[in-house]
Order: sequence, then structure tokens, then C-alpha cells
Amino acid sequence: MAEERVAAEADLAGVKAWFAELARHVEAVDYAAARHLFAPDLIAFGTFTDFIDGRDGAEGEQWRNVWGTIDGFAWRLDGVRALVSPDRLFAVGMGVWDSTGYREDGTRFDRRGRATVSFRRDRPGDPWVATHTHMSLFRGTPDRSYGTKPARS
Repeated sequence: MAEERVAAEADLAGVKAWFAELARHVEAVDYAAARHLFAPDLIAFGTFTDFIDGRDGAEGEQWRNVWGTIDGFAWRLDGVRALVSPDRLFAVGMGVWDSTGYREDGTRFDRRGRATVSFRRDRPGDPWVATHTHMSLFRGTPDRSYGTKPARS
């Protein structure tokens, strides 16, 4: 039982590390640095497209429409949860984020949401790689932000 608890803590820590790293890249608007976090064959839901096939599609159709328009993107890491398969090679992580969005007139609004992310890896202890993302804004949150932050990559 102690071995299972340690594994569960390590797996959750790995999921939290994935969320934390993604937040750094979103805030920096660094698409290239974030790519390794996602499988090339990623399938995602997005605000701007129903299904997005592939990491390149997610970057082009979703990330580039959002990351440079918001500020202060951060996950509530203490609340991140995960379900992990018995072989520890598949997981589903869930988290809530906070960020600041901008209306067309430049006024700010709270831009909060939640995500469900499925992960895989080759061996227990390896970093998690996202195979599916579903990110959604909380009800009543404007679905478009008009900030203009330059991309690092």
C-alpha cells in the first residue's frame, strides 16, 4: 500500500508539473517551447473549431488565437486532480485556471476556466505527454480576448 501511495503522489506531481510548465509557456507566448508537452497526434476541443486534429492544428487554430491575447495565465495547482491507470502509463488530469482577458475597448475581465487533459507516457516516471485537451471557460466568461502580446516563438 505504501508503494501505491508513493506512486500516486509521484504521478500527481508529474501531472501538476505538466500544468505548471504549460502555464509558463502560455504566459510567455512561446509556442515552440510548449510543443513537447503535446503528442503530435493530439485530439483537442477548441473554442474556434469543434475538433482539432494534431498538435500543429491545435497551435494554429487554438493557441495562436488565445495565448497572445491574455495575461496572468495560471493554474490553481493545489486543486489539480488526476486519475491514473494501474500500469501508470495513462492519466487524466483536471485543473482550473485564472487569467485576464481584454475586451475590444481594452478593459480587463476575469478569464477563468477549467480543463480535462488525457496523458500517456512510455514508462512510469517519464514526463506526461498530452494526447487530448478539453479546455472551457466558466459560464458567462467572454469567449474572445483582444489583448496584443507579442509571441516569443
